[in-house]
Amino acid sequence: MKEAEIRRLWAANVLRVFSVILTAVVPAFFWDGFTVVGTHLVWLCICSVAVSALSIILHLVLTPNVTPKRSSFAHKISRFLKCCVYFFMSCILFHAIIVLYGAPLIESVTETFLFAVLLSTFTTLQCLCTLGPNIQAWIRVFSKNG
Repeated sequence: MKEAEIRRLWAANVLRVFSVILTAVVPAFFWDGFTVVGTHLVWLCICSVAVSALSIILHLVLTPNVTPKRSSFAHKISRFLKCCVYFFMSCILFHAIIVLYGAPLIESVTETFLFAVLLSTFTTLQCLCTLGPNIQAWIRVFSKNG
């Protein structure tokens, strides 16, 4: 990798860490009684939205120029819808994995699913921004011999 690309990746990751820290600190100024532990569901939502927004903004700012075919409105809409479906599928998959590892299935389904959304935000959304909804690219990157 070029040194400039490494610097951009480093800066993007620092911004993501900073956004997580801000989601734990800033809401306490605007909301009386806000704590990460006491209002954990709200914090999971705020953190997921903040990291998702930052990731999408960073992707839009740091992406290279695309070909005219890929810049058409129909292509962008279909790509966005595919990415939404893949993100939702990853949330369901993470939810199932979390339940298989021992989280309560019925008693705290909201907490478990929001935690799955947070995990998907930190993992799948980053890959969707980088690789897009191209299954062949995902297989090349995550396969044993890829």
